[in-house]
Amino acid sequence: MLKEFKEFIAKGNVMELAVAVIIGAAFGTIVTSLTDEVIMPVVGAIFGGADFSNYFVLLSAPAGYEGSMTDYAALKEAGAAMIGYGAFLTAVINFIILAFIIFLLVRYTKKVTEEFSHKEPEAPAGPTEVELLAEIRDELKKRA
Repeated sequence: MLKEFKEFIAKGNVMELAVAVIIGAAFGTIVTSLTDEVIMPVVGAIFGGADFSNYFVLLSAPAGYEGSMTDYAALKEAGAAMIGYGAFLTAVINFIILAFIIFLLVRYTKKVTEEFSHKEPEAPAGPTEVELLAEIRDELKKRA
């Protein structure tokens, strides 16, 4: 069983998939940072807030909660019922950016693959065996 597992791991596709997952996770972190640190503050400034991910609708505060009713993190930690539409919108924007970048990568890869897969046009095929034999027969008839 260990031998089969080693063979499975040694296959190129498994290793390529592992590398892709690791790079994808790192890339996801970069996109999340781009969204959280660059895009969402601009969107928040346009809509009047500094931190867009803190936009929420409080449905009910937990019993005995005495903290700020506008502090998203404190309310979430206390277990308040909320609709965190700002955090959801941030996640949607993260997804759209990541999906668009993956689309561009797949599109570029497909284009490069198609360029390399196009073969040079082959030289026109010569006469078939039957045609050659017919030519030889005709030539022999002429000489005879």
